[in-house]
Amino acid sequence: MESMYYIGLDIHKKIIAFCIKTVSGRVIKRGTVSATRQALNVWLEELPRPWMVAMEATLFTGWIYDFLKPHAHEIKVAHPEMLKAITAAKKKNDQDDAEKITDLLRVNMLPECYMMPTELRELRRILRYRNHILRTAVKEKNKISGLLMEVGATYNKKRLHGKNYFAELLDHIENVPESVINMLKLSRSNLEIFTDIQKRLVQTIKENILIRERVKRLQTIQGIGEITALTWVLEIGEPDRFSSIAQAVSYCGLCAAQKESAGKEYRGPISKKRNKHIQTILIEAAKLAPYWNSQLAEIHKKELAKGNKNKATLAVARKLVAYMLAVDKNKKDFQIIESKKAA
Repeated sequence: MESMYYIGLDIHKKIIAFCIKTVSGRVIKRGTVSATRQALNVWLEELPRPWMVAMEATLFTGWIYDFLKPHAHEIKVAHPEMLKAITAAKKKNDQDDAEKITDLLRVNMLPECYMMPTELRELRRILRYRNHILRTAVKEKNKISGLLMEVGATYNKKRLHGKNYFAELLDHIENVPESVINMLKLSRSNLEIFTDIQKRLVQTIKENILIRERVKRLQTIQGIGEITALTWVLEIGEPDRFSSIAQAVSYCGLCAAQKESAGKEYRGPISKKRNKHIQTILIEAAKLAPYWNSQLAEIHKKELAKGNKNKATLAVARKLVAYMLAVDKNKKDFQIIESKKAA
């Protein structure tokens, strides 16, 4: 039977440190390779076969994962937070990090994290870029308001960003320097560009055949809109990776971290170890969903009666996760099953 070779990679922007070991722990080779496709092609030709590889999840991991996957017997990605706890040491350098990753892979103790399929990662990148564009558009709106307040101009806050009202405002505004007028026009022009871009990006994503049906099913839940559904699909990836609602709730950052010692359990504030992109969208959706969904409105009302508005919002967000996970896993439109009243 062929022996397996284990490779650990410590990935950086320009170089990749590697270590190759046998199953017994004997070092075959260690060194560095440039983080380019050409250099990796040459490096692949020199590797002993068969081999499996592990790497830490970083900003640069995605393309390297896709590049090596067709050549590797198996490829794994390590969770950076868990890996940090396991490999904490006084002496730290790229070669040592690569060797530690190799050893964790060799003894089957690598703390793996989920790696989304390439096609979904591409769509997720577009969605996150859309969110970046939207934040930039909001900054332009704030700048327009700020410029008007600086010069003491009077305006209707609710109508300010309407196209017709803004044009009328510039025509009739008085005692405003010409430089401010020019900056207002420039900011308005940028706002229109950013708004148009984000709309086109959303249209491109939602029409993709890979996710189109999933997004439509999720929108059958009252209170779930287009952006919430898209964010769920592209941040969660494959829903079957969650074996329970509690796991999905934890991933979305809607629960506190668990700390237990000497038989006593402590619960602090909402954990920072979460997917921040989906957490933000779910919290915002939970604030509006009770207006559209009577079941969610009841949950919100019940929690609000206890006196904490934030906890009420979190309760609605958790229920949204339960609804979306059920719809996504069962691949069926959402339906509320009314409980039968006792005779």
